Amino acid sequence: MKLENPFPGMNPWLEIGWENVHAKLLTYISDALNESLPPDLRVRTEEGVTIGAGDPETGLGTKRRPDVSVTESWKLGKPPQWQPEPATGSTMLAKPDQIVLEDHVPPRWLEITDSTGRLVTVIELLSPSNKTYDRQEYKLRQRRYLECHVNLVEIDLLLSGTHTVAVSPDLLKPATGSARYMVCTARAGMPSQREIYLLPLRERLKPVRIPLRATDQDAILDLQPLIDRCYQTGRYWQTDYTRPLPQPLNDADSAWATELLKEAGLIQRP
Repeated sequence: MKLENPFPGMNPWLEIGWENVHAKLLTYISDALNESLPPDLRVRTEEGVTIGAGDPETGLGTKRRPDVSVTESWKLGKPPQWQPEPATGSTMLAKPDQIVLEDHVPPRWLEITDSTGRLVTVIELLSPSNKTYDRQEYKLRQRRYLECHVNLVEIDLLLSGTHTVAVSPDLLKPATGSARYMVCTARAGMPSQREIYLLPLRERLKPVRIPLRATDQDAILDLQPLIDRCYQTGRYWQTDYTRPLPQPLNDADSAWATELLKEAGLIQRP
């Protein structure tokens, strides 16, 4: 069995269980960029929600994190049981119905800032929630970045979900019928333009430019070795490659992918 990524580019089965891949890939992107940035810039992973009207200088809301951490029995999905004092034992409590909600993953993204903390570039690695049920919230955050003239790089390595990056799909080159991924870059100094990288499923992920300040050269981000690293450190050769994808491939891409998986020993030949 082959233990390396069997695909020349993105592995579409990584979309299954994307939360773990997302966390790893953000770390790897951050490490790769920090090695090549000017000495007074840095990359940090941000997490949280945006609250309020925003900072008057940047136009961005304030990120908040929970102030209280509830532990112990909550970890098992059961609330702690309160018992009345003996003296007031006659007080009867209403018994609530318990409803299980969908898992909510807090948004995470990368920020490049200078030594004073000024925001230079935001890198968004899209999650399934950004393209489905949290799309409106994501589009609001996207608009705020664009309005306050921050460089925005959106990396979409997901085949499923609604088109979400900051360019109309009508302006893109027509799809050839084969699956493809995308990177969309909005430079702060060119608000009416977008740089689009179309990344076909069957090809190696090409390096992309990450804009910084107007006086800096672009940083270069090579996604392919980072995806391959995610595959190996996550031991994704253990994936059930007979499992359906969130967005099924067309017949030609499916046959191509099946042959690669057979050659790698990840699915059995008939």
